[in-house]
Amino acid sequence: MHQQRSEPHLSPSSDTEDIVAILAPRLAYFAGVARTEHVTRAAQEMQVPQSTLSRAMVRLEHDLGVDLFARRGRTVSLTPAGRTFLASVERALAEIERAADEVRADADPATGKVAFGFLHTMGSETVPGLIRAFRADHPRVRFSLVQNYGEAMIERLRSGELDLCLTSPVPDAPDLVARRLDEQKLRLVVPADHRLASRRRIRLAEAADETFVTLEPGYGLRRITDDLCQQAGFRPRVAFEGEEAETLRGLVAAGLGVALLPPPAVARPGVVELTVTAPRAAREIGVAWLDGHPDTPPVAAFKKFLLSKRGTLLPD
Repeated sequence: MHQQRSEPHLSPSSDTEDIVAILAPRLAYFAGVARTEHVTRAAQEMQVPQSTLSRAMVRLEHDLGVDLFARRGRTVSLTPAGRTFLASVERALAEIERAADEVRADADPATGKVAFGFLHTMGSETVPGLIRAFRADHPRVRFSLVQNYGEAMIERLRSGELDLCLTSPVPDAPDLVARRLDEQKLRLVVPADHRLASRRRIRLAEAADETFVTLEPGYGLRRITDDLCQQAGFRPRVAFEGEEAETLRGLVAAGLGVALLPPPAVARPGVVELTVTAPRAAREIGVAWLDGHPDTPPVAAFKKFLLSKRGTLLPD
């Protein structure tokens, strides 16, 4: 039976962070002593002075407020409390080891991982092409890919979930670094039987009376659409809002409105895409990352690769 100690120790109300800070450095020592049941042998295996190991065990028991070992000279055996504690300690140490292996693997220059975010409109053609080209020189680098709209990706950058993201508009924030990579022209997409479908070019003001289908508020393309319509002298009448450009193209093909969209990867039947001559209809595409955030070797390599694509990121 173990004895409850009378000395001051961590109370159940102590903050978890305080408990972890105090106990964590001693857990590996405890597991080593528990495995060998001999302080001298454990000290030799772990290559630490025996006096250091003995003091660490005494302090650990003091902080927990219970005896973990029954002592007979330099030989020790676990008390019931010690056996209970050991089971959890071994799981914790194994999890720490697993986590260390994982982060080392993710940072490996040859086989590490890049967490990369991009706009939905970049997903069908641009991003697969970029990754294919990058992996020609880095064939084993892994990617965690996230498709989302601009504001959501910026938040994931800030939270550390993403290393890099392709987004539009190019963000301007003090905690981010952003570089313009390319520009993408936008077109006014109309149904194939629309009154404007026979045209090749159009001033956006000519669509002032049309019903628009757009992305939802918060999407960069929605903000650009609203700004361009304002420059053309009108506020768009929005009938449908969606989350994906090709869905909007389908709504246009169904005759439910017109839309300002980037070019499709594959031409879609049922719509005609008109060049907008005024105002200038285009969006900038850029890459962003968190300022001051250290890059692992694979992230640094992919960032360098993206920056080398300035002006050639998108097809003409």
